[in-house]
Amino acid sequence: MIKPKVGFIVYGVHKDGLLDPMGTPFIDDKLIANAKRALSDAGLELVEHDVILASKGEARECLGKFKKTDDLDAVVLFSGTWVWAAHLIAAIRDFSFSGKAIVIWTNPGSQGWRPVGGLVLHGAMKEIGLKYRFVYGSYEEPKEIERIVSYCRAAAMKKQLNMSTIGTFGGRGMGQTCGVADPSQWMKTFGVDIDSRDTTELLKTAEGISKEELEQARKKIQKCFAEPIPEDETAERSIRLYLALKKIVAKEGFDFYTIQSFPGLGDDYSATCFAQSMMAEDGVGTSNLGDFNTALTVKLLTDLSSERVYYGDLQHIDKSNNEIKIIGDGCCPPSLAGKLGPAGFAQHGIPTEGEAGGLSVKLLCKVGEGVLARLGRNDGQFEMVVTRCSIFEPPADKLEARRNECGIPFWPHGFVKAHCNIDALLQAWNNEYACLGYGEHLYEDLLAFCEQTGIKAIAL
Repeated sequence: MIKPKVGFIVYGVHKDGLLDPMGTPFIDDKLIANAKRALSDAGLELVEHDVILASKGEARECLGKFKKTDDLDAVVLFSGTWVWAAHLIAAIRDFSFSGKAIVIWTNPGSQGWRPVGGLVLHGAMKEIGLKYRFVYGSYEEPKEIERIVSYCRAAAMKKQLNMSTIGTFGGRGMGQTCGVADPSQWMKTFGVDIDSRDTTELLKTAEGISKEELEQARKKIQKCFAEPIPEDETAERSIRLYLALKKIVAKEGFDFYTIQSFPGLGDDYSATCFAQSMMAEDGVGTSNLGDFNTALTVKLLTDLSSERVYYGDLQHIDKSNNEIKIIGDGCCPPSLAGKLGPAGFAQHGIPTEGEAGGLSVKLLCKVGEGVLARLGRNDGQFEMVVTRCSIFEPPADKLEARRNECGIPFWPHGFVKAHCNIDALLQAWNNEYACLGYGEHLYEDLLAFCEQTGIKAIAL
């Protein structure tokens, strides 16, 4: 899970112990200490600046230093008291060219005139069109802290994507139109390069895996599952493909990737289900079918969450109770297995979609709170649909029947209750895939990411 590194800067002209006419310091040191503690407790790594900014020189020195701090993701400008906006705005403008995020934070309260300092800088930023987030709320209010932290996490994610590479193995799978990518648009929007490879090297690498490597991999993989790994040629090819993907992704320096799956590898060597499950378990953003939009969504959710991510078909949506079944074709990180459906093994099972067959993962997703989301395009422009959801387990005595409903009971199942207008979700959705992320904070993180990258967010 991303831990943003954030500069914490207090500003205000009435500083250095200056008292108001009632004999109280304009700057409240206890408030500042509490504010910093709240941000640290919420997961930010703070880099504190020890001079309260009042003059142009102070602002230039501070923000110039933070601009050159490569591992910094954002700054929080904390209103200590009122300020002359002209003393700060030029240095803030210059800092903004670094691409790092900016938050202006004002804690309410009449003493100290903090709202004046916050609002005058808020207005100055608007006046010249800088991108930032203005937060007016107490350090004691979790929702206000979340607005700061989510913006900073999104900034760290945006920075992490910049100059990264997504690899693609093979071409478009299953004739998908809603997963294709324009390399120039990806570079412009995210700073991500798209690099492609065919599957020839994957096959050669898979076949070249030694017996020792296979045995070591089996021992590692077995710890993730509640039943023994099958001892057959199909399982061996699936593991070989997983190891080959690991090697080539590392060798090529791919930060995340997508793979055609079938037609191609799934017909000629092995279905990719198991390999994809284990790569996702390793924390690698990935997708099947050459679906770039799903791959990026999985990458975002993986890096922003402390849990792994499940992407699968929106196999059934019950409008009467907002219940959704997510069923992937044997691909799911085994660590997401719940109590009723521990992680096991099955076969891919569909001859028309990967005649070579292959090992797949069987499980029931564990209980939790999270989001359903997917990046897509509407008339060529990026948009992201996101809604909060609860993941649940059906009653034990009904689980078998619920699994049998789809006709392929041995593929991984996720039972989800969507917290939104289900008709609005259906109209907005942009693919048959859904990406399921665990963690309530992901909703605000994704919205903040959209805000910073210029993507239209469809928040349901």
